Amino acid sequence: MDCAIPGCATAVAMAGGLALDCGPRQSRRALTLLPERHICVVFADQVVGTLAEALPRLSPSRPSTWSAGPSTTADIELAPCEGVHGPPSFDVVMVEG
Repeated sequence: MDCAIPGCATAVAMAGGLALDCGPRQSRRALTLLPERHICVVFADQVVGTLAEALPRLSPSRPSTWSAGPSTTADIELAPCEGVHGPPSFDVVMVEG
């Protein structure tokens, strides 16, 4: 699969991160971690300021995935490499209303 376009459960402005919990408008967890490109749709009312505000919006009965963009590592031969633990390309589309 080349691209996944799910929604999210909530987005944290201070950390710049997204939380997905397999709820409505979201896909299965594997579908957001495996593609080359992840485009997440975030509605304005899903954005909160802090992590403490985000946690109550998640369902404790569903698995959570947190993301703040592509992973980056320089472990192997100290050469930077992106997308080792998830999609190398990560975009966010904000929707008002």
